[in-house]
Amino acid sequence: MQELLRVMRTIDDRIVHELNTTIPTASFVGKIDAGQTCKELYQSLMDAHTSRERIIKNCIAQTSSVVKTLREEREKAQDDLALLKQLRKEQTKV
Repeated sequence: MQELLRVMRTIDDRIVHELNTTIPTASFVGKIDAGQTCKELYQSLMDAHTSRERIIKNCIAQTSSVVKTLREEREKAQDDLALLKQLRKEQTKV
């Protein structure tokens, strides 16, 4: 999960480089449509953010489900320290 998020952050981490290569210098102003290029960069950023948000929300939902199940099990077996440790670990993930 963390590796996937790291890869998905690449465009954000390289935003200065992306902006520098997107906005044309004075010598290229007539050759490149800066407006269109900026729109494409913006769309790329929005797509990355939407995708990352979807993955994060999915992870939260799955982990919350595991926490709920572990809480129910914990109520039945309150003396189970391994179960308590696992529950706390999953709660930390959320």
